Amino acid sequence: MEHFLVPKHRILSPEEAKAVLEKYKVNPNQLPYILASDPVVKAIGAKPGDIIEITRESPTAGKTTYYRVVVEGA
Repeated sequence: MEHFLVPKHRILSPEEAKAVLEKYKVNPNQLPYILASDPVVKAIGAKPGDIIEITRESPTAGKTTYYRVVVEGA
């Protein structure tokens, strides 16, 4: 989690998740998936169904935020 290549991950509160889904007019199953077995997901304590906000810094693109929903592994 402390490595410079690992972007910042955080679990959205239910209110924040609802606002994001409304903003983009999607439902959770339309978001990209991230597996519950992912090391970062385990480290932050996310559970299936949680929506994760990932913030990536780039010298060329600036700050980029995207969202994923946690799902069980196959």
